[in-house]
Amino acid sequence: MTKRPGTPVRGSANKRPIMVLLDVLGQRWTLRILWELRGGPATFRVLRTRCDELSPTVLNSRLKTLRDLNLVGLDDDGYSLTVKGYELGERLGDLDTWARDWARTTGSQAE
Repeated sequence: MTKRPGTPVRGSANKRPIMVLLDVLGQRWTLRILWELRGGPATFRVLRTRCDELSPTVLNSRLKTLRDLNLVGLDDDGYSLTVKGYELGERLGDLDTWARDWARTTGSQAE
C-alpha cells in the first residue's frame, strides 16, 4: 500500500507530510530513480540501465509507488517526472549543490 500524507509511516505515529515523504524517499533506489528522471523521460529499459541494472521487480515496485504519489507519470515517451516530481527534483538539485559544498569543506572531492 502506498503511503500518503495524513497516514502514519513506519517508525512514526505522526502523519506529517514530511515524514511520509522521507519514508518514501528512504526506500532503496527511490531517490536514484527520481534523480535519473530529472534528465527527461526514459523507458523502463533505459531507466533500468541508468540505475545500474536495478532489479526489474524493484524498479517496477518503486515506479508504481512514485506513480501512485503523482511524482512520476507514464506516457508514450516512457516514465517522466510530473509537475510535482519536477519540483521535488529541483529541490534535490539544491541538496546536491549543498552536498558538493559540504564535501569540499570536509576535504572529500568524490562525485
